[in-house]
Amino acid sequence: MPHCRGVFRALVGIVATAVPLLLAAADTAPADYSAADKIFEEYLLDDHAPGVIYGVVADGHLVHVAAFGVQDLESKRPVTADTLFRIASMTKAFTALTILKLRDDGRLSLDVPASEYVPEMRRWTYPTQDSPEIRVRDLLNHASGFVTDDPWGDRQTPLPEEDFSRLLREGVPFTSAPATRFEYSNLGFAILGRIVTNVSGQPFEATIAHSLLQPLGMTASGFDAEKAPASQRALGYRWEDGAWRLEPTLGPGAFGAMGGLQTSANDYAKWIAFLLSAWPPRDGEEVGPVRRATVRELAQGSNNPSTWDRPAHTRVAASRQAVNYGMGMFVATDDSLGTNISHGGGYPGFGSALLILPERGVGLFAFANRTYAHAFRPLWSAALSLDRDGLLGSEREPAVIAALETAYRAAGAMYESGSIQPGRELLAMNFLLDRDADAWSRALAKLKAESGTCDTTAQLEATGMLSGEFTWQCAHGRISGSLLLAPTQPPLIQAWELSRITP
Repeated sequence: MPHCRGVFRALVGIVATAVPLLLAAADTAPADYSAADKIFEEYLLDDHAPGVIYGVVADGHLVHVAAFGVQDLESKRPVTADTLFRIASMTKAFTALTILKLRDDGRLSLDVPASEYVPEMRRWTYPTQDSPEIRVRDLLNHASGFVTDDPWGDRQTPLPEEDFSRLLREGVPFTSAPATRFEYSNLGFAILGRIVTNVSGQPFEATIAHSLLQPLGMTASGFDAEKAPASQRALGYRWEDGAWRLEPTLGPGAFGAMGGLQTSANDYAKWIAFLLSAWPPRDGEEVGPVRRATVRELAQGSNNPSTWDRPAHTRVAASRQAVNYGMGMFVATDDSLGTNISHGGGYPGFGSALLILPERGVGLFAFANRTYAHAFRPLWSAALSLDRDGLLGSEREPAVIAALETAYRAAGAMYESGSIQPGRELLAMNFLLDRDADAWSRALAKLKAESGTCDTTAQLEATGMLSGEFTWQCAHGRISGSLLLAPTQPPLIQAWELSRITP
């Protein structure tokens, strides 16, 4: 194996760059991404990709980018942060957000039949007599009833619009009744592209460029790959019979909305930074091309949940994740990284992956120029490695609002007095029905006898705008507690829990 790797390195001329775009403070050591870099360097060799690049986005910036290998085997130009890759199905989030923006502008509805906007669908025969018509929302959620169409759909990218119209007029077969289950469909997103075209009155590529790419400064990105300078383009290859074979470049066409976008690491980082800026929900001016609340809809899962194993290659058992498909994005919960939003891209000549951690404000991505390159595994492995090294930050906590802070001060006063009397005016109507004042006095007296005087000024950690948790250091141990406010105006205490921490 070492000999093979040496030959591989000589053949492609691996070049690695690590370009931190945020300057560290003078007294702070630069972050060490070498462990994650090594994961991708080994991936380049193991997966037979001529070139690969990955990046980490935080605080609105591309804080780290590392590139390996070459963007094409003829010139052997090294991959850089400006090299353009086809990102395949990671295009779907751009299409979905454009649909949502048209909805925001009052130009379409998600819950009407898609045939309202695509007349060729009006005479379709559905699989059962009780099948509902496909809604726009069903197309976004991959709940249209279409059969999974990888890799057929990828090869349809350059399909002429008139041929697509003919396909739609003839109708398509179904694999299930609409709105009954999740099944990934490139055809469904191609129809969304047609909806964008019909509703906006201009080709979907132009609408996406006008609505998203241009406002975000993604000036190098686009749907016609060969219009970009040849010196910046990664060429796509497949690994076959122990050798690389050049894949033909797929031009723009009717299926571009499902996977036709070409972009660079520098451009795509702007997209991730924009998505991350939608979290957490907050007051303040809207500065993006689409409202923050609308961006967060991409991560609202459908009602067709499933499970999968975390795709990382590590020495520990894989996390079993609960997964939903939102709109152009998968949404899952991981036992190490928490809530995550992700999508992959597989295409003739290319593979890509995206992983966003909205609760931490961090996003990671990877591009490679080999057919269906499995970029998800190294991306997840790198994320877990960076997390172990403390480079992905921690979950951002909600702010403690005034009503919750007032309730917390009252909770401290009630403990110190051994009575609910100091906080009586802040109690919801159920509070003393669930446990009367005398019972509270007995419970508080028992806790104080066991734990003694406590520092009730310890920080309250909000778990929501109307709930929080805390830990008090006491003379004889610690007490953990929580507060839950009622949905009243003003919010009053509906539940208060205290318990002594025991070994």
